[in-house]
Amino acid sequence: MFLVDGFGYQTALARLGLSGRLEYVERNLMEKWFHTLKMRVDRFHNSWVGSRLSARKWFEQFVHYYNYQRPHQSLGGRTPADKVLN
Repeated sequence: MFLVDGFGYQTALARLGLSGRLEYVERNLMEKWFHTLKMRVDRFHNSWVGSRLSARKWFEQFVHYYNYQRPHQSLGGRTPADKVLN
């Protein structure tokens, strides 16, 4: 699966025997995730005074929160983990 627009990729994929089906829903979800991450990183970057290890722990906690605790409107109020596991 490619998270790209269809411009020119359809022909290239067809030559490789791939369907070239576009997954806009999943692409949009990924774009939303990156937007959320960028927003959090910007906030983090502007205020962080800790070590690299503590930054890594912060990112690990964010990923856990985002995937296991934060309900997502686009997933009907479920978490990504709920969506994948059920």
